Amino acid sequence: MTPFIAEILGTALLILLGGGIVANDILNKTKGNGGGWMTITTAWALAVFVGVVVAGPYSGAHLNPAVTIGLAVAGSFDWADVPTYLAAEFIGAMIGATFVYMIYKDHFDATENGGLKRAVFCTDPAISNPFRNLLSEIVGTFVLVTCVFFFTGASIDDAGTTTPVGLGSIGAIPVAFVVWAIGLSLGGTTGYAINPARDLGPRIMHAILPIKGKTDNGWGYSWIPVVGPIIGAVLAALLAMYLK
Repeated sequence: MTPFIAEILGTALLILLGGGIVANDILNKTKGNGGGWMTITTAWALAVFVGVVVAGPYSGAHLNPAVTIGLAVAGSFDWADVPTYLAAEFIGAMIGATFVYMIYKDHFDATENGGLKRAVFCTDPAISNPFRNLLSEIVGTFVLVTCVFFFTGASIDDAGTTTPVGLGSIGAIPVAFVVWAIGLSLGGTTGYAINPARDLGPRIMHAILPIKGKTDNGWGYSWIPVVGPIIGAVLAALLAMYLK
């Protein structure tokens, strides 16, 4: 599997499971209706785990344009590969969102509130304040990407020799915990996109798909979950470079 395919598949799984929990929680007549914030944040964290498990061995599992750009700024990723990764992440996000719609089509039809339907695809601020909404996305992504820079691999020290130890799939657990913590602690203001592809890709599909009774696409807000995460990732990269 190529890195391009891995990023598509990993991001599609991330959005399928992440968007799926939102649909299950807020659309009418689902088994999980009204599950609440803990359910949503937990499922998003597990969705990240699944995406990283699948894509990690082949692409490093960025699954997020902010992560890709942050790594490139810090010199940890080749700028020549950035366009390929970004394209794959957005394609994957759009595929994942489409499958969420296909699976929950009956429940979209049973839900009259167009705002709830859009919320399955993309984020919105709880209170509209562009400066603080942008700050929320910057800080949340800064936390995520900073942790990415400080993740370390396990090793065994024996007689002065350090041997790296592969953790396999469980190596994806730390990033899932970080996303979970961000959602629980900082996600209440904007819904914590912290990932341009996670928000813009599904938002585009919301505009394209024939969703019964949908509302507008919220384009006026859509720049915040794109620009904010990129700023946060660049700041995290600059900090990591300074602390080296």
